[in-house]
Amino acid sequence: MNDSAKALARQILDNYLETNNHRKTPERYAILDAIYSIDGHFTLEDLGEKLNGECHFPVSRATLYNTLRLFLELRLVIRHNFQGTTKYEACYDSDSHCHLICTVCGKVTEVKSPEVTEAIGHIPLGNFSKDGYTLYIYGTCGACKDKADKAEGNNEQNNQNKQQ
Repeated sequence: MNDSAKALARQILDNYLETNNHRKTPERYAILDAIYSIDGHFTLEDLGEKLNGECHFPVSRATLYNTLRLFLELRLVIRHNFQGTTKYEACYDSDSHCHLICTVCGKVTEVKSPEVTEAIGHIPLGNFSKDGYTLYIYGTCGACKDKADKAEGNNEQNNQNKQQ
């Protein structure tokens, strides 16, 4: 995530905290900075480890949950549920994209598709104002497909050997 997106996210947080007379705690800003320095998806545990290790700023699990809930409300973070695993992603000023999710190994790959963006742009939404989109495409990744094909080839070879 670029520095301008991080600066804009901090400004949104500042404005919200000031408008609602909430405290500007160092924990909130450390968590925001850590999130916007992570490239891609992360779990709550990943975030806690980053804060403890790299940032030398340990925070409690409750603080992480509460802060992430606030960031979700402010649309600074988006939550995904990938095959029963909750992951988060910094989302302010990021492009809409597709997620390819392998149903075998759980690997998630992001893909930006101008064709999908164009198609979604042509969908009549009536009075609805779209901010962005996330598309999930489930299937089998290349590595898992190769393993399955290889295993199938071995099974066919074994069956042929048994028949001889």
